[in-house]
Amino acid sequence: MALQRPKGTQDHLPDGSPKLSRDVQASAFAFVQDTARRVLERAGAQFIGTPLFEEAELVRRGVGGSTDIVRKEMFTVYYFGDHGGYVLRPEGTASIVRAYLQNGLKQLPAPLKLWTHGPMFRAENVQKGRLRQFHQVDYEVLGSTDPLVDAEAIWLMWAVVRELGLTGVRVKLGSIGDPEDREAYNSYLRELFTPHEGRLSDDSKDRLTRNPMRILDSKSAEDQALIRELNVNPMLDFLGEAARAHFAAVQAHLTAWGVPFDLDPSIVRGLDYYRRTAWELHHTQVGAKSALGGGGRYDGLAAQLGGPEVPGIGWAFGIERLLLALEAEGVALPGQAGPLLFLAALDEENVGLAARLALQGRAVARVEFAYRALKPGNAFKEADRRRARYAAVIGSNEAARGVLNVKNLASGEQREVPLEALKTFLEQAELEQA
Repeated sequence: MALQRPKGTQDHLPDGSPKLSRDVQASAFAFVQDTARRVLERAGAQFIGTPLFEEAELVRRGVGGSTDIVRKEMFTVYYFGDHGGYVLRPEGTASIVRAYLQNGLKQLPAPLKLWTHGPMFRAENVQKGRLRQFHQVDYEVLGSTDPLVDAEAIWLMWAVVRELGLTGVRVKLGSIGDPEDREAYNSYLRELFTPHEGRLSDDSKDRLTRNPMRILDSKSAEDQALIRELNVNPMLDFLGEAARAHFAAVQAHLTAWGVPFDLDPSIVRGLDYYRRTAWELHHTQVGAKSALGGGGRYDGLAAQLGGPEVPGIGWAFGIERLLLALEAEGVALPGQAGPLLFLAALDEENVGLAARLALQGRAVARVEFAYRALKPGNAFKEADRRRARYAAVIGSNEAARGVLNVKNLASGEQREVPLEALKTFLEQAELEQA
């Protein structure tokens, strides 16, 4: 049996490939990434790239030592020598904040908007929309605490998925307040759950001492049943005056901009560096776990990584889950366009000439050529198979007269184009195609 790809991964295949289980078309990923780039860069975001692996300590600080990601799901990279270890990145925020601090990006105008896309890695149980190598689009803003920045970040996440063609999405919006609000809430949760400690899962027993808010995120059905039974008060009830005003301002902006959202008191972020605004983007047609992605404010993260205090907010969505939502809504994704022109020689002595003309034409557009001589009918069939817009053939007769015989494959119209006018022809065809 031939070797197979690792469990929990996908191959990104060229258009026209046979549809296989768990494989996706590379053009679908490119469509999502290009759409995100267009929307985010119009808002002033700049692309940033970070390594696929980072210091293990960065991930522990940036994601949280008590999270399932760090405790159970990290991929460790083996390294020769005396070193604390590397891990494949499980998310993008910690790496971006590390790059911001390490490279002095605080000198750039604030708030600094950054975005990236690429693979992330988590050793989790594989299921629909949950892979061990998955891909995210990530947006981060550093250097501002203004609620207008929060609202714009949420609007941009919503705008990207709307631009992709999704309609059945809503924002679930919450707030986790300031550190003193969180401490008050943790004290309340500790007092509430302690008499029922014996009914908690092992993970939640550990969280009860260290970080009770994390109990509310538990994946244990028994924990969730206890939470419902105790009728746990939401974090929103514990917001202080400043956090409450901030949250109200975010809501007012979103309402004014027409972003659909629902208040969701169950949204929590259990780590100490999170502040105030938190949200998730949901779609009801991707399965029981309907979240496409989410975000939040993390004003304490830079200090947690050893840098100065730098406020930040960001979000990420999983491309694979987004593609499931697009499929569920029946949104047709554009495939990769074929060449504008396919060139073929009618005899072997002109194969080199056809290749040279194709190389020259690539200064203007995508041009492909046949590597051997073809009969006219076969040349036009091959051009159609490659989804070219035009096909051109050149034989000894055309070469002697300095022309190409060009066919519009959609209309069937044929014309001769002088060799010296090929660039002009392609430029005009590009304009018409746009």
